[in-house]
Amino acid sequence: MSEWIGQGLKLSEIQNRLDSELEVRLTYMEVRLLVDDLKLTPKDPEPSKTPKSPLTAGAPAAPVTKTPTGAPAAAAKPPEPAGAAGRVSLSVDQIARAGAVVSGQVTFSDGNRAEWYIDQAGRLGLAPQQTGYRPPAADLQQFQASLENELSRLGF
Repeated sequence: MSEWIGQGLKLSEIQNRLDSELEVRLTYMEVRLLVDDLKLTPKDPEPSKTPKSPLTAGAPAAPVTKTPTGAPAAAAKPPEPAGAAGRVSLSVDQIARAGAVVSGQVTFSDGNRAEWYIDQAGRLGLAPQQTGYRPPAADLQQFQASLENELSRLGF
C-alpha cells in the first residue's frame, strides 16, 4: 500500500487495486481508515496551472492618460445622458406587503410608477400601475443601483 501511495494513487484507485489484485473488497471508508492506521499520507494532486480567462488573456491594458503635470489621471466614467441624475426615485415601505421581505414604490423618469418588492427567495419584482408598462433599461439600472444603496443603508 505504501508503494501505491508513493505512486500517487487516490484512495478510490487503491480500493480498486485491492479488489482486482488481492481480491480484498473494502469500502472507501475502510480503505481510508487502513491508510490512516498505516500512517500513510496520500499525495495531494499537483495544482494545475489555471489558464487565463479568454476575456483577460488577450485583453490589452487600458491606456493610462496623464494630466498636464505628468500624474496619472483618474479613470473617466462614461458620460451620462443629459438630465440623467436623479430621474428615478424610490421609497421603502415601513411595513412590507404580504409575501415580501421588503417592498416600496418607484417613480421612473417618464413619470410612471410601480410597486417593487423582494420576496422570501430574494427575487425582485415590479408591479407597474399601468398594465403592460416596461421602464427604460437605463431607468432599471438606476433603480437597481438606488435600491441596493437604500437597502444596504437600512441593513438588508
